Amino acid sequence: MNVIFIEPSFPRNQQKFPRALAEAGANVIGIGETPADGLPSSVKQYMSHYEQVGSVVREDWLLKTVQFIQSKVPVHRIEATVEAHIMAAARVREQCGIPGTSVKTAFLCRDKPAMKDVLREAGVPTAASIGAKDAAEARAFAADTGYPLIVKPRDGAGAADTYRVDSDEDLERVIRATGLDHGRSVAIEEFIEGHEGFYDTITIDGQVAHDFVSHYYPNVLEAMRTRWISPQFIATNRIDSAPDYQEVREMGKRVIEVLEIETSATHMEWFYGPKGLRFAEIGCRPPGVGAWDLYSAANDFDIYREWAEAITHGRTHKRPSRRFSAGVVALRPDRDGSIAGYDNIEQIHQRYRENIIDFHLPSVGTPTQGVEAGYMANAWIRMRHPDYDELRRILNEVGETVQVRAE
Repeated sequence: MNVIFIEPSFPRNQQKFPRALAEAGANVIGIGETPADGLPSSVKQYMSHYEQVGSVVREDWLLKTVQFIQSKVPVHRIEATVEAHIMAAARVREQCGIPGTSVKTAFLCRDKPAMKDVLREAGVPTAASIGAKDAAEARAFAADTGYPLIVKPRDGAGAADTYRVDSDEDLERVIRATGLDHGRSVAIEEFIEGHEGFYDTITIDGQVAHDFVSHYYPNVLEAMRTRWISPQFIATNRIDSAPDYQEVREMGKRVIEVLEIETSATHMEWFYGPKGLRFAEIGCRPPGVGAWDLYSAANDFDIYREWAEAITHGRTHKRPSRRFSAGVVALRPDRDGSIAGYDNIEQIHQRYRENIIDFHLPSVGTPTQGVEAGYMANAWIRMRHPDYDELRRILNEVGETVQVRAE
């Protein structure tokens, strides 16, 4: 099977996908923005051919390149695993007659208001929302729904450019900040109170082959706005044994069905609170911030290979062991600047050496990144433990004990 993989070298995590496809028996052809002579050997060795383009999100450039490859060999799949690449890949896939995620599905998994409209019509519980095209629509939605609200890009990922709005004054400030008063369209949603988590799958022909549930502590918006917090997320190993997860799994399966997701990775955010379980959003792609690495470490298997087996052979390779829960804790510098040192890291290493999966401690002098840059922007530690509650306790201790000094 000949598989085109879009952007095989950046970000760094992308390099694991061509490796997995090659190990599953695919002939991997890369298309990316990096010059061929700048590709690392760790990804070059798994590709039979590579084409550079100026931008992988320029549909015309991508289409021309795929058609050139098709003139040489049959192309059986085009795969993209970065949110920003999904729509261009789907449009080119459809124009070239290559199986995979459709334009309709890609659009519904990118455009949040359209996604929620379709799911609400299908009976999936979700927040009230609108795709506002001007300030008047935003004000009208706020008057009808009430505060608090969430304002975000229609096709954004994570908490980037996301605002919580608690008053008319907040709304006017966000209208200006987002460009809504100059014709930019945004998604506006009812704020859902409750605990936030995510449900990830690998689906084959619309059926869930592997699934995983993870929890955020605290919720993402708070985590990405508050410096003193050492946020974490944890993948639970109780998904098969705790009955409360059945509702999440059923909702995820229904979302996959309604959005007509076929063979793909998925990443679905959810909330659970006073109004019960609520769908937040879904991407037709793997999760970011190293979540798949946690699933691999927790389950004694290679989830990248599982994905590759699904793509190339329409089956999975191994079953997850559910032996561990696994999580990451972000360690934030005490200020912006450059890394000056770490306090109490050796204490944590000595106490929990057997629980540590891996870690990243930028060297002294490394420029810091802002709080909003995410869970893996600065220092972090990934850990696992057979007991979910004990892992959460350990991660809390790490966050409270390790200090990252900046100057």
